Amino acid sequence: MPSSSLDSHVHSASPGRAWLAVLALALAAFVFNTTEFVPVGLLGAMGESFGMRAERVGLMLTVYAWAVALASLPLMLATRRMERRGLLVGLFALFVASHGVCALAPNFSVLLLGRLGIAAAHAVFWSITASLVVRVAPAGRKAQALGLLAGGTSLAMVLGIPLGRAMGQWLGWRVTFAGIGAVALLVLLLLWWLLPRLPSERSGSLRSLPLLLRRPALVSVYVLLVAGVTAHFMAYSYLEPFMQRVAGLDGPPITQMLLLFGAAGLVGSALFSWQGLRHPAAFLLCALAALVLCLGLLRPAAAQPWALAALLGLWGAVFLCFALAMQARVLGLAADAGDVAMALFSGLFNVGIGAGALLGSGVIGHWGVAHVGWQASLLACLALLGAGAALRRWRSAFAQGRLVD
Repeated sequence: MPSSSLDSHVHSASPGRAWLAVLALALAAFVFNTTEFVPVGLLGAMGESFGMRAERVGLMLTVYAWAVALASLPLMLATRRMERRGLLVGLFALFVASHGVCALAPNFSVLLLGRLGIAAAHAVFWSITASLVVRVAPAGRKAQALGLLAGGTSLAMVLGIPLGRAMGQWLGWRVTFAGIGAVALLVLLLLWWLLPRLPSERSGSLRSLPLLLRRPALVSVYVLLVAGVTAHFMAYSYLEPFMQRVAGLDGPPITQMLLLFGAAGLVGSALFSWQGLRHPAAFLLCALAALVLCLGLLRPAAAQPWALAALLGLWGAVFLCFALAMQARVLGLAADAGDVAMALFSGLFNVGIGAGALLGSGVIGHWGVAHVGWQASLLACLALLGAGAALRRWRSAFAQGRLVD
């Protein structure tokens, strides 16, 4: 069947069926983001298992993130002609098998090997999923569909990471990884059942890369993305030891704080669905300004549990706002090569995750975990200033490259 015919079949699906497809992709995002960040709540348990300090185990986040960064573009290009539903099912098969390796890992090196398998699946998944969710969304509902996809990320923070931490404390961190693998197997079946056949469309090729990199507005978005994500993960990667050593919390209160952080992400997703495409420049600048504030106030807020809870709620919301605003910018500025552009987005996002975890580990080693917040705030402030300059310098390009429903 020709690609155009298949694509018209996607758009002619009933709104109910289309939303079910979007929900399936959001659930897939939930599973991927749960496994990416669940180590944040299990650093202590894994460290005890392997006789390592939490900040050393935290470097696992850097290895995972940089593996995704290096693999995103090559793997996307290698799979660019593959039918997307079948590709997603294959990715989840790799994902499930790799979680089995993690759950049974006899040492830290084997655990890293399993995480690298997950990272390979992650690299392709996030290269194609944002453009897929826009394709399968009901007409005029692109922002809401992207918001729902981000809701899967937020739900991972709300349920996946806190429940993974609680399960890890109760039954052991290995059971957490085994449980994620079991849920992923169910998601695999749902994707096969709910998604229509999705031929590769406007994925771009290696020839697209120089063309994209000659668009200064798009390049500025990528640079700002790395800066903002690095700043966030300098502090977020070590939130558990920060709450233990600085705020004096332990056990259930830490799980509750992580739950609050993730729940606030749902608010951020809703805010983007409401205003993110209507006022994109103001939305991005406000999100970055709030991120600067949250990171800068992290240490003072740790003096009182209520203040820390309020700050984590705001932080969780604004980071989702920032990430969604950047994703929408990329999709708008590179609509002609969406998968290549999103592969770069995913890769650079993970460069930021890895750099943040690495820089945060360095800050902890030299000055202590109490100092990660304000140092991350300085980097976020540079991102805010850069965003303001970029939006002024390439105003017309940003206006022409807006994502619209």
